[in-house]
Amino acid sequence: MATTGVHSPGRAQIDARTLRKDRWWLQPLLTFLALTFFVVYSAWRVFSGSNYYSAPYISLFYSPCLATECVEGAHPGGPISWWMLSPALLIAWIPLTFRFSCYYYRKAYYRSFWLSPPACAVAEPHGGYSGERRLPLILNNVHRYAFYLALILNVVLTIDAILALQTPQGQWGYVGLGTLILFANAAALWLYTLSCHSCRNAVGGRITHFSKHPVRYKMWTFISKLNEHHMLWAWVSLCTVVLADFYVYLLASGRISDLVFFSV
Repeated sequence: MATTGVHSPGRAQIDARTLRKDRWWLQPLLTFLALTFFVVYSAWRVFSGSNYYSAPYISLFYSPCLATECVEGAHPGGPISWWMLSPALLIAWIPLTFRFSCYYYRKAYYRSFWLSPPACAVAEPHGGYSGERRLPLILNNVHRYAFYLALILNVVLTIDAILALQTPQGQWGYVGLGTLILFANAAALWLYTLSCHSCRNAVGGRITHFSKHPVRYKMWTFISKLNEHHMLWAWVSLCTVVLADFYVYLLASGRISDLVFFSV
């Protein structure tokens, strides 16, 4: 018989999964629905291979467009000539890997999909947990490397937003609703990426004396403040990703026209 812990003598023996009376199941349910929607939507757009460019906008799932079969105007349009599938598959795995292995998203899908555990003070249905030391969870260790690839994509998407200040004919001085959406998406992705735990560690990790590294300390302090709201930026950026791509889809498929605020 255990002498300590929840099974020690004198402790109440509770067979119920939880004694909580609130709607503890609501948050994991909403998280499950939101993440499922994003996965289904992303899969549809990534595998469709169409309606991803409408000058001067390109969908972030397809940027940079590396296959030679990319539609005209979707820069750079190459150099991979042998690729026969959707061009998005050459790029989409980077943000997918970064988000799937993200520390916050691990918590989110562990609780909502695997019920491990579904909420605080609620027992999980699993009999054991081996940690992230073997397949498939050990693959989450790629997060620190996916972080650097995500930074490169952020630069590309920022350039896309700047290029969206051009008219479809290539003249500078254009501001449409799509321009604002692409800038908002780029900003949200920067905030999400820079607030990442891997970014915080890359900036200030392995420093014994902060006093000897004042610049890195200031950077670490700034990243730490962003890190406090990492969950917020994770969800905001997820929403802007869907919004930006769907707006380009509507334009490229001819369902709507761009709302123009200013044009030379």
